[in-house]
Amino acid sequence: MISITVTALVFGVIFLAELPDKTALAGLVLGTRYRASYVFAGVAAAFLLHVVLAVAAGSALTLLPQRLVHALTGVLFLGGAAMLLFHKGDEEGEIRKPADQSFWKVAGTGFMLILVAEFGDLTQIMTANLAARYDDPISVGLGAVLGLWAVAGLGIVGGKALMKRVPLRLITQIAALLMVALGVWSLWESVAG
Repeated sequence: MISITVTALVFGVIFLAELPDKTALAGLVLGTRYRASYVFAGVAAAFLLHVVLAVAAGSALTLLPQRLVHALTGVLFLGGAAMLLFHKGDEEGEIRKPADQSFWKVAGTGFMLILVAEFGDLTQIMTANLAARYDDPISVGLGAVLGLWAVAGLGIVGGKALMKRVPLRLITQIAALLMVALGVWSLWESVAG
């Protein structure tokens, strides 16, 4: 059974954490050059693969004692918040244009770009933490993939407009605050457990 509460919480955390990420900007660049639906198909497939891997890793963590899992996820959430707050933006490299505009070339470019850029990324680690924290892989996976897809869609279709209206620094601070809250809560549970 899917928990709407867990799905919504995971969606919000992942959505906010992914907005300031370089892959949202990469989706924006690809979306301005190629057919948006082709770009989204490739990007969405790569994000789905990342979420499946992250949920599997997080589900494996549930085999450990609960106090240890809560302490570990708490520390990782706090570390993720620190990364968001203290990370300086990377310079985006030039994205190579495929030789043609076919579905497979464009979707493949989007898939490979996200597959490489997101492997071991903060949101993938957060998804694993959330899967361990809630022991509800379906709800966590659904929330994470929908959050990532929403950011990808915004980046591909309307990223410029969003970034003009909402300062990137504010989005980053809100995501970090949510991660701090989750980290403190997990650490408290590991002690109070």
